[in-house]
Amino acid sequence: MGRPKALLPYREGTFLEHLIEATRHPRIGVTRVVLGAGAENIRTIAKLDSSIVVLNPDWEQGQLSSIWAGIRSLAGIATDGIVLCPVDHPLISAALVGELVERFYEDGKAITLPTYKGRRGHPVIFSNALYDELLAAPADQGARTVVWNHAADVLEVPTDEEGVVLNLNAPDMLKHITESGMK
Repeated sequence: MGRPKALLPYREGTFLEHLIEATRHPRIGVTRVVLGAGAENIRTIAKLDSSIVVLNPDWEQGQLSSIWAGIRSLAGIATDGIVLCPVDHPLISAALVGELVERFYEDGKAITLPTYKGRRGHPVIFSNALYDELLAAPADQGARTVVWNHAADVLEVPTDEEGVVLNLNAPDMLKHITESGMK
């Protein structure tokens, strides 16, 4: 993509700034931004407060290693769950995050996630009861393994936000999104 995905432009800011803003919710009490490659550059350019930054020295092991780093950073902090927002899925709204959070609390399922036309997407909320299982998940299968192991305890929340299933990992996809005006 030519630069770290976290710093790619989106609306009036960057992917990362949008995700931080979209996840501001009264029931989300702790924010963590897990950084790997280019961490110091991202932290400096995004002007991130060091209290929310978690460094993942094992970022080359994949996304699950960032989830592990994020969960470990919560040791000693009481949380009900975690909202996982991969930086390459920035096309989500604060309204969607709010709906997912409210449904997580209302329905009491261990996992809450959005669906677009029947396809599961991001962000995903995992109950704190699944932290140990996430920490033990095989790196080659990722958090999907935990979702599969708890198929009966997954709440799917339908949305008309296509962004929940769009993985922006290629310049042509980003260009298409920008030119189409997708929000």
